[in-house]
Amino acid sequence: MTKTVCDTTRDGFGMKLAKSIKSIGKLLLSTHKVHFPRHEQDKALLILGNGPSLSATIAKYGEYIASKDVDAIAVNFAANAPEFKLLRPKYYILADPHFFANTDDVNVARLIKHIQEVDWEMTLFLPFSARKGNNLKATNNLQIEFYNAIGIEGFAWLEKCAFDQRRGMPRPRNVLIPAIMTGIGMGYRDIYIAGADHTWTATLHVDEENHVCSHQPHFYKEDDKEVKRIRTEYLKYPLHSILYSFYLAFKSYHIIEEYSQKIGVNIYNSTPGSMIDAFRRRPLK
Repeated sequence: MTKTVCDTTRDGFGMKLAKSIKSIGKLLLSTHKVHFPRHEQDKALLILGNGPSLSATIAKYGEYIASKDVDAIAVNFAANAPEFKLLRPKYYILADPHFFANTDDVNVARLIKHIQEVDWEMTLFLPFSARKGNNLKATNNLQIEFYNAIGIEGFAWLEKCAFDQRRGMPRPRNVLIPAIMTGIGMGYRDIYIAGADHTWTATLHVDEENHVCSHQPHFYKEDDKEVKRIRTEYLKYPLHSILYSFYLAFKSYHIIEEYSQKIGVNIYNSTPGSMIDAFRRRPLK
């Protein structure tokens, strides 16, 4: 029997018009021309999310990831993990303002140190909002490029135009969204995603003091300070706000998939047990 799904996430004309007007304002006032090159890539791009499944992926495909057969991009605190220097990713991307506004955080300071000390050629992508006030500097091995972490919504033609021009992207609720869009913006036609478990809802609960609690494990072990920081961050938000953030992330993936289909880009989810339902599943080679 065929199951009919009612899609209530589609906006009507009035809402699309309002969002388009807002997006045009952001495009005019808050975006910049990007300068990183875009050309047809002859390799696939592998995005290394930091989910717990990445450990098994590295154990099985570590040699492939570190080889010249694929270009890898790492995210967030990956540089603090021992595996970072073994995988030697070609790219790295940061998105969370925490990395630029809290350089007194010992984990952030350690991350910056590890990125600065890479002894292979690597390109680091930062949002334009981080051009000032960060401690990351280009070196002989490290090149720094900037991208527009600006969420664009509205009419399909406006979204596609903004995405094509690399002026915006679907709402970047987490680093995986700019990682995918940056990969598309560089000209990659095949993009694989590993370590994107996204099993957030499985760990979500509310304690007896009505505090929302969530444990989001990574492939590396976090120290107590980072666990406490995440715990404190969650205390700021009610459950509906957190669930809405999840909703925006998963919706953005579907927008990316629709866009990728239009321009002939293949996005494959290679994460076992991933909750992302937007991309086709395909294991790594």
